[in-house]
Amino acid sequence: MDFGYDATTQELREKLLAFMDEHVYPAQAVMAEQHAKLDSPWQTPPVVQELKAEARRRGLWNLFLPDSEHGAGLTNLQYAPLAEITGRSPQLAPTALNCAAPDTGNMEVLAQFGSPQQQADWLKPLLEGEIRSAFAMTEPEVASSDATNIETRIERDGDSYVITGRKWYISGAMNPNCRIFIVMGKTDPEGSDIRRQQSMILVPRDTPGLEVRRAMQVYGYEDHWHGGHAEVVFDRVRVPATNLIGEEGGGFAIAQARLGPGRIHHCMRLIGMAERAIELMCRRAVTRTAFGKPLAQQGAVQQWIADARVAVEQLRLLVLKTAWLMDTVGNRGAHTEIQAIKIATPRTVVDIIDRAVQLHGAGGVSQDFPLAELWAGARTLMLADGPDEVHQRSLARRELKKYL
Repeated sequence: MDFGYDATTQELREKLLAFMDEHVYPAQAVMAEQHAKLDSPWQTPPVVQELKAEARRRGLWNLFLPDSEHGAGLTNLQYAPLAEITGRSPQLAPTALNCAAPDTGNMEVLAQFGSPQQQADWLKPLLEGEIRSAFAMTEPEVASSDATNIETRIERDGDSYVITGRKWYISGAMNPNCRIFIVMGKTDPEGSDIRRQQSMILVPRDTPGLEVRRAMQVYGYEDHWHGGHAEVVFDRVRVPATNLIGEEGGGFAIAQARLGPGRIHHCMRLIGMAERAIELMCRRAVTRTAFGKPLAQQGAVQQWIADARVAVEQLRLLVLKTAWLMDTVGNRGAHTEIQAIKIATPRTVVDIIDRAVQLHGAGGVSQDFPLAELWAGARTLMLADGPDEVHQRSLARRELKKYL
């Protein structure tokens, strides 16, 4: 395993670092000012479109998609250090590069499983950054950590499918530019194979019966920059049968294909969030004095910073190993490592950010620093794409199987 940057990665990394310094970081304050003047908190501030245009001009566009026909054609190993950099500004950088969830996963689904017509109608404008999208899977009435519990119905009726159900925490759905939903539901709820009961279908936002009911908060945040997390009701929503993605009963397999890359992308960005927290810790430590000496000379603070550095280096190596395995033996061959990083990365980064919050005192929980929002985002990823306990259960079973 060679984790050194190749020429392509190094070139893109230098471009991205310059883009962050010259445009993204300065735009954070501008975005806040523009957001306060918008008619709706869910509208996108104009500076975001300016960033997207500049990123595209610099060749920093669709970096996440390994499919060279539709994306940049980078491997997971090449993309990892780039995604990490965007994690330092999760509010702006991923969106500016057209590399923000849930659009990334939805584009991967459409590129891999979509029909030519579906790709023309929805993948193309997503790749161009013209529209946004949502992925409707999680439901409030069932334990969605077990995807086989999903109750939303997708029923065939002649040349159409009729969708009925209620979803929540549907990321991006509050954004008025969210034009398409990929919805997971059951087409065969009584089927003998519980992993063949589900299907995925495309539902345009303006379809009668689709109601974006309310924004769900995440630790009090509405995540306007992310397009929010909505409760969405499907009341006998009718769409053409051609909107089905793949085949009936293929929804569970498509979800697994979608979530593998999504999990590692989250972990890549989380490392960037941890690096941002360490930077803020160090800056705070050398500029604040308590009990007669700088915080940087306090033993506890030094321990926090040292432990954070060790932890980040460990996580980065594990994420890079996982990326390398996904590139060389495929997602299934990297299953253990994907689960390992999904367990280890969010909980470790939450701890690092929490120490940074503590070091900042009252400022750490305020809106004057990004730490509280970073903490909320990292903590949420202990639930998203499968809670820790589900991955621990599966990983333990795989380990125990060797001894049974």
